[in-house]
Amino acid sequence: MKAIELKEMSLDEISRKELDLTQELFNLRFQHGTGQLENTSKLQSVKREIARVKTIIRQKEIQP
Repeated sequence: MKAIELKEMSLDEISRKELDLTQELFNLRFQHGTGQLENTSKLQSVKREIARVKTIIRQKEIQP
């Protein structure tokens, strides 16, 4: 998801998206640990997506 799309969402929607991504990262790490994960680049992309979401949340908190 692009940052522009996240900026258009409400703070509640973005928070839900962050929870979903955090859960997905947990599942990916679990799969990686058990050797079931084939596409390991997915870990990095989900981490970046979480960072992007957290950045947008912080920007919205700072804005008056």
